[in-house]
This record gives sequence, structure tokens and C-alpha cells, in this order.
Amino acid sequence: MTLILGLEGTAWNLSAALVSEERVIHEAESTYKPLYGGIHPREAAQHHASELKNVVTQALRGAKKEGFSLNDIDAVAFSQGPGMGPCIRTVATAARALSISLKTPLIGVNHCIAHIEIGRWQCGTKDPVVLYVSGANSQVLAYRSGRYRILGETLDIGIGNALDKFARYLGLSHPGGPKIEELASKGTEYVYMPYVVKGMDLSFSGLTTSAKDAINHHKTEDVCYSLQETAFAMLTEVAERAMAHLWKDEMLLAGGVGANRRLQQMLQTMCHDRGAKFFVPENKYLKDNGTMIAYLGLLMFNSGETTPIEKSVVKPNYRPDEVEVTWRDKSK
Repeated sequence: MTLILGLEGTAWNLSAALVSEERVIHEAESTYKPLYGGIHPREAAQHHASELKNVVTQALRGAKKEGFSLNDIDAVAFSQGPGMGPCIRTVATAARALSISLKTPLIGVNHCIAHIEIGRWQCGTKDPVVLYVSGANSQVLAYRSGRYRILGETLDIGIGNALDKFARYLGLSHPGGPKIEELASKGTEYVYMPYVVKGMDLSFSGLTTSAKDAINHHKTEDVCYSLQETAFAMLTEVAERAMAHLWKDEMLLAGGVGANRRLQQMLQTMCHDRGAKFFVPENKYLKDNGTMIAYLGLLMFNSGETTPIEKSVVKPNYRPDEVEVTWRDKSK
């Protein structure tokens, strides 16, 4: 049995987890909460640095209660990117120190692919089109010829950042997405918003600006409702087009924004109409978490991949299509 320790800390959530092929052994986390505004990278990194020892200790203690010890850990995995530079550098330093201390291999993983693989594992889906939506990322992906290919993506900001920006404009605390969702559930009248889909790509910045302008003339609930409906319709359209192009009958929703029930409902309806299956993991696996890092580390470790210390430099703009996927096609 392989046992991997995974560390996640690309943005505001710091997490450590131990995972085997069969199950999640234990996970611990500590979340940075800004006093006002959005995430400040330096402050988030300082939070991670102060909480890392405690979070890792909690994860190891939990594993000990399950009958595992430090000597059972086969490798240490960490988010190599993408993410906020100060945050991922802090966690990468801790991962290197643990790897050296435990005399185990180090594995740098792509944060985006970790979201995909934890969803595949938890939902039991095999070869889906993936809609990955988080704060900084909005992408439609599918696996082909040894890589996760990006079929469409945002041209400016991620859907999560778009929702958070509008929430801050309304004076709402971070994270803004769930608060926008709550207000949107009370909206009854659709307010016109720009629908920006360019081929397979999307743009959300103008949509946020339009919502800010609309708030002076319409009810807040109606503006939030219209913002969500427009943005999620754009995402659903691009996701459906990807399924049609590739003749795939599985859709997987991944990333923190995937917890939004309205987005889930729209994708579920689209898949139902196409005769396809829709998958979404539990909310705890949609947000950033150490389990997904540990699990992707496990897949990479079992396929013979590790990261030498000298090549463990972080990559704030690490794209998923840069990664050679060695664990899905064992014949290669």
C-alpha cells in the first residue's frame, strides 16, 4: 500500500492530508480569512507559515490513530502551481523540508489537475469533459493523447474572481460567491447582462462591470440573479459544445465555484437533455484541499514520477496542459 502526504496552500486555504489507494486517511486545514477585501498574497503566506506546523501535526496525529506512522509515508506531494507566488513558495519550502527530513521522494503536482483527479476518484467517472471553475481559473478540459487539453477558458478573470469582485463592491466579506448565490436565490427579474462567449472561450470582466452599473437601477437580488444566470449559461454552453465535439457522455464539475447549486442545476439539466451523466464530488473536495494533492501525488508516484529538489521551483502560472499525464495510459 502506498501512503502519500499532500500539502495544499495555493491561496487562502492551507491543508495537509494523508491518502492511500483505498481511502483518505486524515486531513487537517486552516483557512486564512482577510479582515476586509479579498486575499492579500503576503498575508495569506504569513498565515500559512504560522499554521503549517500545526496543520501537518494534526494530519499526522489523525493518521497515527488509524495505525499509520511517519515511517509509512512513501512521498511528500505539494502544489507546485498555479497559485499565489508567496503562498506556494511557503508551502513548497515546507514540503522540501519534510521530504529531506523523512528521507522520502518529493512530488510537485499541478493544482488544476489535482482538482480533476480527486473528482474522478470520488465520483467514479472515467473519461469526462471537465468544467473547472475556481477563483482564478475557468477552463473546459478533456484528456487526450497523454495530456489534459484545454478546449476553452476565460480570456480575462476566473468566474470565482468575478463573483468576488462584485461581492466586494456590495460590501460583502470574502468569500463572496456563496453570498452572491444566497442573494441570487431571492431574485425574480432578469436584468440584461453582456453574454460574452468567443468560440470556446469566455470573458467575465465586462459582466462584472455591467452588474456594478445595474445595481444603481435594480434590486440587489435581481442583479445577483442575473449575474449568475448569465455567467453560468456561458459556462454551460461551452461545456456542452465540448461534449458534442468530443462525443463524450460524462461531465465532471471541479473547483470551488462548483459548489454553487444553481450552476450544478444548469449542468445537470444540460446533461440530462443530452442523455449524459453529470458528476460533482462533495463540497469538501471541490474547494482547495490537501487530499487532492496527496491523491495526484499517489498517482504520479505509482507511475514512477518524482520531483528532484533542484526542479521543485514553484510555477505560479502552471497550466494543466503542460503536464504529461503518465498515470492514465499504463501501456505507455
